[in-house]
Amino acid sequence: MSEEILVNVTPRETRVAVVENGMLQELHIERGWSRGVVGNIYKGRVQRVMPGMQAAFVDIGLERAAFLHANDVLRPGRAEGLTMEEPGAGPAPAAPPPTPPIGELLRDGQEVVVQVVKDPIGSKGARLTTQISIPSRYLVLLPQSKVVGVSARIEDESERQRLKSLVGQLATAGGHGYIVRTNAEGQPEDALAEDVAYLARAWTLVERRVAEARVGSCVYEDLTLPMRAVRDLMRRDVEKVKVDSRETCDRLKAFAAQYMPGLDEKIEHYTGARPVFDLYGVEDEIGRALEKEVPLKSGGYLVIDQTEAMTTVDVNTGSFLGQRNLEETVYRTNLEAAQAVARQLRLRNLGGIIIIDFIDMTDPEHRRQVLRTLEKSLARDHARTTVYDFSPLGLVEMTRKRTVESLERQLSETCHECGGRGTLKTAETVTYEVFREVVRAVRQFDAERLLVIASPKVVARITEEESAAVAELEEFLGKSVRFQADEQYLQEQFDVVLL
Repeated sequence: MSEEILVNVTPRETRVAVVENGMLQELHIERGWSRGVVGNIYKGRVQRVMPGMQAAFVDIGLERAAFLHANDVLRPGRAEGLTMEEPGAGPAPAAPPPTPPIGELLRDGQEVVVQVVKDPIGSKGARLTTQISIPSRYLVLLPQSKVVGVSARIEDESERQRLKSLVGQLATAGGHGYIVRTNAEGQPEDALAEDVAYLARAWTLVERRVAEARVGSCVYEDLTLPMRAVRDLMRRDVEKVKVDSRETCDRLKAFAAQYMPGLDEKIEHYTGARPVFDLYGVEDEIGRALEKEVPLKSGGYLVIDQTEAMTTVDVNTGSFLGQRNLEETVYRTNLEAAQAVARQLRLRNLGGIIIIDFIDMTDPEHRRQVLRTLEKSLARDHARTTVYDFSPLGLVEMTRKRTVESLERQLSETCHECGGRGTLKTAETVTYEVFREVVRAVRQFDAERLLVIASPKVVARITEEESAAVAELEEFLGKSVRFQADEQYLQEQFDVVLL
């Protein structure tokens, strides 16, 4: 599989695209005024303990207070049992003991060192943990633990044991715990030792800043997007990293030379006449990723709806008729859809609860194969996913870990006309609302004449198609009603003015 990473840098925005076999798979965006805060460590103060929610709100200097649940508060006796399959989520105990009441763990006004595990999303503040972790190229430092764990994605048992033994020996001096990341597979001892030394320096700096900083200060900030992309996404099988900024390219090469010797040669400055994202049609793919419908090569299509509670994916055969029979047509469409769904979830960065409505299949083996195809297609996803079997209604439920806003919510805003409903009242509906409001105004207030100001489309309908109704209305009320179009009014907006 051919994989390339494209880095596009402009003064206020940086974008990183992961392209596999010429197709866009992931897109990461960082804007100068709205950098994500996941991974940042803050010196905060508990604003309010909420016993009914088993949580507390913590001031960390952001616009909204952040949320800290009791399950994410480190407590004595818990640190020794920390394990974590993949970086990104806070460490979780293998067999968690009962969680004490939040009031026994935190108190109002208490200073606390916390780390952001989820960016503010929508109206919700950031999600916090006191279980600190700092990632490097091959390892994740767990300063409050002494255990050494290995990523579940490293499946070879002998390699798991080798890495655990090596890191265990390296960790003895510092007395901290570590998680061995997937990238560490096959790495020599000196590469891991460099990471241990880097993380030790980073943690010492954090401790010093915590002692000196005021409440609400950031005491550790994760790397910039290009640096994170090289650290987290660059593997041996990545062919090239193409960067369209000379300055950024130089920084990335220096970073790679220090932390991943040999891979820095794969980073190159892109100087082509065409924008780097145009090489693989990335801009077009971004546009398509904001649409609800996703066409399939077979003629079928997906319909993706993102709501506050969950994301739903509906699979349709469309124009695909197949060669044999209906069951075979449905099976082939669902197989293609399973691969497309996995790509779209990754590309659009959709998370939380996801419901996939595949086309109904009667053959149990077909169901198993579709589910296996979905799971296999999700294997390269960096976010943690969990897929459940078909429900009695024929739906596949799954979850995907979400730490930042989806692509749609990063790049789009709620429609100012429909308010996010996705539909507008028709001009006819608004016309009759106008008539009812005119009657209400006449009965409530004393005025000889009335002026209705509305959108051009509504006024045109009233004056052209409803002129007879207007005449009847004036006769019924004994009042004169005039209509005025205003381009500033949206289709559902209107005002009734008494003259």
